[in-house]
Amino acid sequence: MKFSTEELIIGIKSGNKRLIAKAITLVESKKAEHRLQAEELLKEIMPFTGNAIRVGITGVPGAGKSTFIESFGKLAISEGKKVAVLAIDPSSAINKGSILGDKTRMEELAKEENAFIRPSPSSGFLGGVANTTFETMMICEAAGYDYILIETVGVGQSEVLVADITDVFLFIKIIGGGDELQGIKRGIMEMVDVVFINKVDDTNLQKAKNTRLELKRALDFIPSKEKNWKVPVLLGSALENKGLMDIYDKLNEFINLKKHSQRFEIVRTQQAEKRFEYWVQAYILAQMKRSGDLEESYLQHKKNASSLVSNPSTEAKLFVDLFLRKNL
Repeated sequence: MKFSTEELIIGIKSGNKRLIAKAITLVESKKAEHRLQAEELLKEIMPFTGNAIRVGITGVPGAGKSTFIESFGKLAISEGKKVAVLAIDPSSAINKGSILGDKTRMEELAKEENAFIRPSPSSGFLGGVANTTFETMMICEAAGYDYILIETVGVGQSEVLVADITDVFLFIKIIGGGDELQGIKRGIMEMVDVVFINKVDDTNLQKAKNTRLELKRALDFIPSKEKNWKVPVLLGSALENKGLMDIYDKLNEFINLKKHSQRFEIVRTQQAEKRFEYWVQAYILAQMKRSGDLEESYLQHKKNASSLVSNPSTEAKLFVDLFLRKNL
């Protein structure tokens, strides 16, 4: 059944999960008629957005991101908050059936009335976040969710991209085997606002403390992203609900600091500008591909690039120059 824009807006504002999901599906669609309705929908809900705390959560596979999100989500709900989870599924573009993987792992949270979980396909989009994640956040905010938790696939570039659409960036770390700092890139550490060392118990507590000390030393060499904020490194276990309230308090402390310093709105403005630039590039490229008299040229330049007849950047510039000459 196709829903009108008005029906979807009413459903979103009333917290109807089925219609929220339908609205997100509409925004994710690449069909031209769906894009038109999606743009209309997003325009209408904009006045009701912006009131949530947007939390990016990353970490290597096996760090316990999904378990953490479920436990943290239940904690936030117990504090009277509504929680939306956007779990980006990297494999769903290939295997449609796997898209519900994260929702299955968050079975308890999925049962909560004040929780909404949306697994979304990354569809090959660079960085492990879906290209409509920002717009999906807008829908969830308009539906009245207080926390938007975005779980990335943890594949390197995702840290940068998720930091570009969230208010606070949480890095989940685990201990074990070899150099505890191995594989943690400087770029990631420059992005983080809070670090949580997960899966800590009595058997590895001392090792966890040593890891925390090493991380703190590493962070001392990195300029602070926010003035007057020293990135905390916290210990706990999401599975055993240990240390989660510390995380909850630190996230809110960080948000309050950003709001007090006026940085909160400044950063959100910058994020919106980046989304604008992304969509400008996406729409221009789409227009170029659709241009009938340029299609043959586009394919030829693309072939020259892929076969390394010449440098891909050179071929891109030649095609863009041709496009501009024909359209200016």
